[in-house]
Amino acid sequence: MTDYQRIFVVTTQAGAPEVARVRATLASSATVLTAPTAEAKRVVEGLDREAVPDVLLAPVRFPSVDRGHRLDELVRRHAVEDRYRDLVVVADPATVTLLLRVLAPDQLPEAGPVTEVGLPRAPRPVPLGRAAAGGVGLAVVAGLLAALVPIWVLPALVVAAALVLLVVPGRRHLAYALLIATAVAAVFSLFAIAGSSRFPGSW
Repeated sequence: MTDYQRIFVVTTQAGAPEVARVRATLASSATVLTAPTAEAKRVVEGLDREAVPDVLLAPVRFPSVDRGHRLDELVRRHAVEDRYRDLVVVADPATVTLLLRVLAPDQLPEAGPVTEVGLPRAPRPVPLGRAAAGGVGLAVVAGLLAALVPIWVLPALVVAAALVLLVVPGRRHLAYALLIATAVAAVFSLFAIAGSSRFPGSW
C-alpha cells in the first residue's frame, strides 16, 4: 500500500492562525526548510521548530530558467534524508508557486497560504526484532497477571489497539508490530504451558 510523505509549503503571507494549524499537525521531528528572510523567520518562529535556511529559497526578481527544478531538487533532497519525517518549506508566494508547479504538478494547490502535498513513499518497515521481543514480554506479563485477570485479556487489548492503529495514516507499521507481538506471545505461552506441569504430556 502506497504511503505519502507530508510536505507543507507555507508562504510568508501566512497569518498566525494558519501557522498554528500547521504547528498542531507536525511531529517534533519535522524539518523546516526556510528562506533567509525576516518574513520567513516570523513564520518559522510561529512553527516553533528548528529551521534550516537556504539561500535558494530567497526571493529573486529575475528567476533563472531552471529555478523551479533547482527548488524541486532542494526539497526532495531534504525529504529523502528521512522519508518518514514531515517537511515544511517556508518561502515567498512567487517561490512557493514555482516550487509547487514542479514538485507536485498533479496535485491542485490549496487556496490560502498553506498547501500540503504528498510524495509517494513505501510504508514504514515493521520493526520485527522489537515486535518479537515485545511479544515475549507480553507473554510474561500476561502470565504474571493470570492470577488477577484471564490470560487472554492483555493480548486482546493489544489486538484492539492494533486494529485502531490500522486506520491511522502513518501508524500501520505499529499496528503490524503489535499483531506480530501478539502472535509471538501466543506461541511463547503455548510452549511455556507445554513445558509446565499443567500440560499432561509433561507428567
